[in-house]
Amino acid sequence: MKKLTSSLPFKLLLGVIGGILIGQLAGEQLMNVVVTVKYILNQIIVFCVPLIIIGFIAPSITRLGNNASKMLGIAVSIAYISSIGAALFSMTAGYIMIPHLSISPSTDGLKELPGIVFQLDIPQIMPVMSALVFSLLLGLAATWTKATAINRLLEEFQEIVLSIVTKIVIPILPVFIAFTFCALSYEGTITKQLPVFLQVVIIVMVGHYIWLSVLYLIGGAYSRKNPFDVLRNYGPAYITAVGTMSSAATLAVALKCAKKSQPTLREDMVDFGIPLFANIHLCGSVLTEVFFVMTVSKILYGSVPSFASMLLFCALLGVFAIGAPGVPGGTVIASLGLITGVLGFDEMGTALMLTIFALQDSFGTACNVTGDGALTMILTGFAEKHGIKNQKIESGIS
Repeated sequence: MKKLTSSLPFKLLLGVIGGILIGQLAGEQLMNVVVTVKYILNQIIVFCVPLIIIGFIAPSITRLGNNASKMLGIAVSIAYISSIGAALFSMTAGYIMIPHLSISPSTDGLKELPGIVFQLDIPQIMPVMSALVFSLLLGLAATWTKATAINRLLEEFQEIVLSIVTKIVIPILPVFIAFTFCALSYEGTITKQLPVFLQVVIIVMVGHYIWLSVLYLIGGAYSRKNPFDVLRNYGPAYITAVGTMSSAATLAVALKCAKKSQPTLREDMVDFGIPLFANIHLCGSVLTEVFFVMTVSKILYGSVPSFASMLLFCALLGVFAIGAPGVPGGTVIASLGLITGVLGFDEMGTALMLTIFALQDSFGTACNVTGDGALTMILTGFAEKHGIKNQKIESGIS
């Protein structure tokens, strides 16, 4: 029970329920405080976004570069292709399905929120896209020049940023979410749109199973092996991922499940692929986020983002997923800059995204972990087709 009450989803759910109840009863004076605190918390979260981008994208590139090999290049490529494929699949489904959901503009018949009492602005150290380009160039250049001192510095900086995320960003999220839902409840938005959120969660879960089917069919066709020989062993890993919401915490179970799939999966490819994909393959999380941003945009802003904006968002989200921090909701936290910079979400939109994403994050993680088996099938097929001998390979990523 203590483990449940201390988990992030429980705290977020408590924040959502408390915020909704308070919002129904709150007067204008209390809402002045709520709106002000919500604004300040949002400023802190947004300030951390460029730090998160630099802290996770750049070290991920240098770490991969220091262990560069043909198999590593193939692994990273198929992980990115799977993530961006899931994003495009979700985007297509969103354009088809979201217009048919019962979503009415959130401004119809709503109360007006009171103004901010005290406005504390905390500017970012650099724009989001600048942070992304800086991270990519820094990571690549450090790899090309074999700058060991910079590599060590980036690894330490990643630890610092992860500490900021786990000790500052994550703890204030339930408070930020509670105040946001208090505002939504006061306005009347949340009571109007709750059935839509429930529908969207179910749609996304179905999307996970469809994408897993696609991955395993491709893996089986390429490796010329029966994908069910791998998939049938992944039940314990799927359940563990649902319970832990962490690919890293599920890694030991996932390795055990994958090793049961021999000889369909080669042992050296399992030792190499499963730990690597646990860090860079987030197809379920990406699929979820894309559909959710389109839904939230429709609810709050009256329309889904343009095709060009969504295409750019999907392409960049695949990059962000490779360097996402290994914490619950890590994908959406790492990509907050894309949500605000590319799609133009305000603090209300980002708060809704953080909430509905985190509340179902366990199923996205389970999709990620289970999909790793399919990608390892592709690695096995590639190794066999190109005559790569069975050998002990270390990914360099834990």
